[in-house]
Amino acid sequence: MENPASTRSVVLFGYNAADRADALRPILASEWRIVPVSDDADRAAVAAAFAEAEAIFTHRFNSELPPAPRLKLLQVPGAGYDPIDLAAVPQGCAVCNVHEHETGIAEYVLLGMLEWTIGMAAMDRQLRRGDWTCSALKGPFHPELAGKTLGIVGFGHIGREAAIRARAFGMRLGAITRTPRPSELVDWVVPMSELDARLPDCDFLLIACPLTQETRGLIDARRLALMRRGAVLINVARGDIVVEDALYAALRDKIIAGAVLDTWYVYPTAAEPNPHPSRLPFHELPNVIMTPHASGWTDKLLDRRWRVMAANLDRLANGQELRNVVHRG
Repeated sequence: MENPASTRSVVLFGYNAADRADALRPILASEWRIVPVSDDADRAAVAAAFAEAEAIFTHRFNSELPPAPRLKLLQVPGAGYDPIDLAAVPQGCAVCNVHEHETGIAEYVLLGMLEWTIGMAAMDRQLRRGDWTCSALKGPFHPELAGKTLGIVGFGHIGREAAIRARAFGMRLGAITRTPRPSELVDWVVPMSELDARLPDCDFLLIACPLTQETRGLIDARRLALMRRGAVLINVARGDIVVEDALYAALRDKIIAGAVLDTWYVYPTAAEPNPHPSRLPFHELPNVIMTPHASGWTDKLLDRRWRVMAANLDRLANGQELRNVVHRG
């Protein structure tokens, strides 16, 4: 039970926050009153909680929510903060995100490239039917990942972890990033202004940058046409970084060889809990590996994230610098 003398209040609001009070409590070193508020709480309950909150953990925040005049920390329980209306953040409040998903996503990226290159799942299905077409006895050779080039758009937490693992497979690596700095993890690093020039070099193109005004629609029909015919696009960032219609057409018309897609254009809602992930029939294309935004959702993810977020609450309580600040109101 919270110490009634504690005057600092943290609100755990909505999805992936309200249900984590019991996990947060034992890993805090400072005194906080923890107030879970579910997504379906009535406005009066939200208003009462926000009125006292010095910190709010939430995936969504906008001007339609009740005011939070004491707010000093708006902590997003994930890396993406595009649902946060930064204009609505009170003056003096820091917006922080949290990563810790890069291990799982990097493993997913390697799995996607290996599966595309080797085709183990297809071999399994064939052999279960007694079909030895892909065998060393009579089958065609399958490619190797070694020697292929992975271009990484966005060289942050995910990009670096993917590069470490891809290097172990003997790949050639390059990074296209907003803030290029030399790195021993890759063979070349260039600014975003050189994206067009580097696209033809890549066998795999990993989209690992945040969704911003600058990156929305970054990969459009023109840039897809610059890629190799045999290239594969991997998107673990946000669907809208790649233009939906252009990607579908490029896959359908074999402008590029294929795609591994974990982030999408249509997501479940209360009204439609199981939609197709696009208004276009990506699910009918044979050259797409599709997953439901699951690449970083590992059994160790939440423990790592909540320890980082608990440390931010302790830092706020102690007047220390916060981690992962992405905006200040």
